[in-house]
Parts: sequence; C-alpha cells; structure tokens
Amino acid sequence: MNSVMKMKIHAEGRNILIILMMIFIVINLSAWMFIRPVAIPVIFTAISVVFYFLVMNFFRSPHRKFTGDRHNMVVSSVDGTVVALEEVFEPEVLKCRCIQLSVFMSVFNVHANWYPVDGEVKLVRHHSGRFMAANLPKASIENERSTILIHTDNGHDVLARQIAGAVARRIVTYAEPGDRATIDEQMGFIKFGSRVDLYLPLDTEILVKIGDTTTGGITPVARLKEISHD
Repeated sequence: MNSVMKMKIHAEGRNILIILMMIFIVINLSAWMFIRPVAIPVIFTAISVVFYFLVMNFFRSPHRKFTGDRHNMVVSSVDGTVVALEEVFEPEVLKCRCIQLSVFMSVFNVHANWYPVDGEVKLVRHHSGRFMAANLPKASIENERSTILIHTDNGHDVLARQIAGAVARRIVTYAEPGDRATIDEQMGFIKFGSRVDLYLPLDTEILVKIGDTTTGGITPVARLKEISHD
C-alpha cells in the first residue's frame, strides 16, 4: 500500500538530541586536544557519530497517510513485529473477552504511536506498574502502561494500550477524552523500545499473524464486523 512519508525528528527527541550533541562536542574536543596518540580521539569521534545517528534514527517522525478503505478498518498503531494474537479477558476497561493483538517495537523502529481506528476517544487512563521486558505476556497487565479507549465511527469499542518495557521508562500519551481519533494522527510516543496492544471484538477479522512486521498508520491488521442498525 502506498503512503506519503516525509521524515523529520519527533518533538519528543529534540531536546535529547541537542543535549547529546553538546556532550559529544565537549568529549571529542577534549579528546582531540589532550589525548595522544591520535588514533584514540579518532575512535572516540567514530563511536560518537555512530551512536548519535542511532539515537536520531530512533526519534524519526514520518508523516503518514493511510490510503486504503477506512470503513471498519483497524490499522497498526506502531512499527514493529506482531508478538501476540490471542483471545483474552481484558479486566481493566472492557471487562470482557476479546482478541489481543500486540506489536513489539525494537530500538530500531519508529516509536511514534498512531490511532488504530477512526472514532472518538472515550477514556484515557494511566496505570503504574513494573518495567519488565515488553515482549513478555505478563507485560500487558503488570507493566507501566497507558490505556486509550476509542469508540469507532461504526459503533465498536477498540482499546489501545501503550506498554513500557525494561528500557522504556517514559510513555507519552497525546490522546484525551473527547478528542477525534483518526488513523493518520499520532496518539502518543514511547521512548526507547516497548509495545502497543490492541483489544478487538471477538468477531473481528484478523489480517496478520504472529511474526508479521507492521508499519504504524499504514498496515491493516484487522477488519471490524459490520454492525446491523436494523
């Protein structure tokens, strides 16, 4: 599926990149001025450049536009790999059985989070918790997390949950109750690796499988069942 993408640095990473740049300038200038042989400051500089570009890569913020059929469509919230796809009981908000679809982000993925559906944000809730590895099944209910409940334009309730990981210690949620949710807009950001879980009705048609890679705001992952209004 085609998408229009324009790369920029995410607002969540700009201050970090500025501070990191200043630190590297001080370290490398000192190394070039006072350390010999010259091979040592050369190594310092090479390591600094590689590390800086890795961090910059992490804070990419592409502009994305979903061009497919949006009717009843669920689109991946994040870039990453599908690590969970199962029927579960969601005890905190939906309080019913549903399909859990989880996508794990590595440190090399874009970490912006997009809304998975078009609709209205009905609830946003933060849950304190642990910081175990985000690819573990228990992370969904035991880790630090933020929950966003969206009522779709076609009458479904879809739950998106941002989950912190062993490295990720900061979840940023832009969504607020009453906001208009659209697939093309970002609902948040998770710094330094984690995952997003989607909780979908049991009769949802799933379009991906475990191990598939997804692109946030672009990859269709499910299709909600049409609700009869008779």
